[in-house]
Amino acid sequence: MASSLTKGAAKQGTPADGGKTFFGHPRGLAPLFMTEMWERFSYYGMRALLVVYLISGGPDAEKGAQGGGLAMNVATASAIYSIYVAMVYLLAMPGGWIGDRIWGPRKTVAIAAGVIMTGHLALAVPGQGGFFAGLALVAVGSGLLKANISTMVGHLYDGPQDPRRDGGFTLFYMGINIGAFAAPLVIGTVGQSVNWHLGFALAALGMALGLVSFLIGTRHLSPQSSVVPSPLQAEERAMWLRKGLIWVAVAAVFYGVVAVTGHFTLNWAVIPLALLGLVIPITVLARIKRDKELSDTEQTKVSGYIWFFVAAALFWMIFDQAGSTMSVFAEKKTNGQVFGLDFPSSWFQSVNPLWVMALAPVMAWLWLRLAHRDREPSTTVKFSMAMFFIGASFVVFIVPMLMASDGSKVSPMWLLSIYMIQTIGELCLSPVGLSVTTKMAPQKYASQMLGVWFLAVTAGDCITTLLSTGGADLSGPPVLAVEAGMAVLAGAAVWLSRKKIIALMGDVH
Repeated sequence: MASSLTKGAAKQGTPADGGKTFFGHPRGLAPLFMTEMWERFSYYGMRALLVVYLISGGPDAEKGAQGGGLAMNVATASAIYSIYVAMVYLLAMPGGWIGDRIWGPRKTVAIAAGVIMTGHLALAVPGQGGFFAGLALVAVGSGLLKANISTMVGHLYDGPQDPRRDGGFTLFYMGINIGAFAAPLVIGTVGQSVNWHLGFALAALGMALGLVSFLIGTRHLSPQSSVVPSPLQAEERAMWLRKGLIWVAVAAVFYGVVAVTGHFTLNWAVIPLALLGLVIPITVLARIKRDKELSDTEQTKVSGYIWFFVAAALFWMIFDQAGSTMSVFAEKKTNGQVFGLDFPSSWFQSVNPLWVMALAPVMAWLWLRLAHRDREPSTTVKFSMAMFFIGASFVVFIVPMLMASDGSKVSPMWLLSIYMIQTIGELCLSPVGLSVTTKMAPQKYASQMLGVWFLAVTAGDCITTLLSTGGADLSGPPVLAVEAGMAVLAGAAVWLSRKKIIALMGDVH
């Protein structure tokens, strides 16, 4: 019996834990929880400042607001924000590939944390050069970290059918939201009220704490996290290096010519990236679906997964405007005062994670209670509910927009209510989507499928980027109404096709 227990512990990555757990879960979840919490602290703190920093000092800045930003208009700032978020999630795909083929998940996460920290330090340096270099480094580091740290959470459990697995991902998701809640209150306040670049420096400190947490806790992780599942052969490594250098050279020559001829604008960078962000997800899913090494069962599951991917892309298209469209509305058209106390607009970015922490236990209890009665909604129904709620949130958003059209400012309760509706939708989709991705992933694409899940965010944000650069008024009721309608229609399509999708999912529930 003792030998059997030891083997089980080793499989879950806790060989020396003496039976200790982390809230009933493998102890290795603790360092992953802390690492993700601090990484999200750094990311959401910087994100809370991003758009207001970009428009600070420009024509669309709020009167009396702190200067010293990059003085851009709202459309340009929204496009930069959206393409930045899109690239963070796009790079999760090669990040997962690197974890699968080169470094293994554990080493990849450690390197990623260092790159993210360096990026935030670059953002702390005044000037456009440091700013865009910092954004690029944070995007690269986040891409390396995302898929691999989620994969390591999966390694802690005894296969896809482990009954603790969904709960573990939900707990992991809570770590994300603790960091996301604290960040705008700390980094946002310092950045908006004291100095932008000091705020970015605090984000670097947060990531440094995350790296230390990870390195200290690695002994509790599954040994599988250090394994490179499908290592590159020497010939393959040389081929990928050669291809990478060719593409870098082509891009350098092309953009060098554009710059020398005086034609370069931000759109030369933003629009190609946005188009790539739409083409790549389609290409990747098609390549996986056509892979003849997959079994018939695995290919069928990929077909079912595509339904969830498309719905998620539309969901994130709306949800991620919290940092752009809704952030600008908070800065310019929302009363930033409660009980006579003023607060910076970046604090609104803490509302969503606060709602998550308040509502996640309620939702978890509800799903469990319904499961005991054998009435828990299927994954397809949960996705349909998510699409309805995210569409409804923008329908509600139209009301305060119309109220503020005469130049007056609306009550902060409007944004609090909108975030609540969006959070209910998020809790129906995001943790469920992460879990179903790990369950439906073909073995060959274990880490990479987490990258595919994040590509849904990329696709959604790239649509927003193209709308911004194309002149669509994202802060106007007509565009919001169209986006809301698309989300609701997508939810209806998933619900009406739920029996077909469930059949494609096979043994995954």
